[in-house]
Amino acid sequence: MKSIPKTKIDTQSGKLEYARSGKDGPAVILINGGSGPIEGWHKTFHEIAEATTVVAYNRLGVGGSDKPSTPQHGDVIVTALRQLLQKANILPPYILVGHSLGGLYANLFARKYPNEVAGVVLLDSSHPLDLSMNETQTPFIRGINRILGLFDPLSPGRKWNEVNFVEQTVEQIEKAGSFPDVPLVVVSGGKKPPMMPEHAMEIRKNNQLDLVRLNKQGKQITASRSGHFPQLTEPELVIQAVLDCVHIARKNLLRV
Repeated sequence: MKSIPKTKIDTQSGKLEYARSGKDGPAVILINGGSGPIEGWHKTFHEIAEATTVVAYNRLGVGGSDKPSTPQHGDVIVTALRQLLQKANILPPYILVGHSLGGLYANLFARKYPNEVAGVVLLDSSHPLDLSMNETQTPFIRGINRILGLFDPLSPGRKWNEVNFVEQTVEQIEKAGSFPDVPLVVVSGGKKPPMMPEHAMEIRKNNQLDLVRLNKQGKQITASRSGHFPQLTEPELVIQAVLDCVHIARKNLLRV
């Protein structure tokens, strides 16, 4: 695995660990899934950097970033990301690449700051309606999830973990402005996770299609050999999707 050199930067939200490589723009901002580290991009980071600036970072509570001391819902997470980008002098507009839960933050960022976004790529992204899928799990799985949740308040920082505030993040997305008219690519994993019921997979497929309809430029790419992590199982497909979005965004920016 090729390493990704990291550094830390002080922001108003706390010290954040990040990695930056490449040059030119628009800058590609890689937004991890829930509690995911920078290293999750090791198969895509350097290849994207050959074509444009790329940034990956660890949210509060992940890797070498500070532990959170307040609820980590969408507004707080988007604010911290913008502070990092501004402090590191990484100028907008950006291509936001959000994986899983990171897709919710990309969705919220794009709605709140449309003038700072040149394109969005969603990698097997969470959808606001995915919350209802928990109801389709077996009583055993739901019970395990409840038990695990009881331990969060016992660990300093864990009670502020982003996974505890997904409903609040969804509410913030619903209250934010409309999704901007920018290039939008939805990369969806084609394989069903082992413990996901068939009917839950159907719900997820429909929700992925709904993400495509966020604007008129939306298109879907199915990563047929991938489950929830196409950036690991089909990195070439993900790299191409990101670079295609960069190419379209560059042409659009030239017209301005």
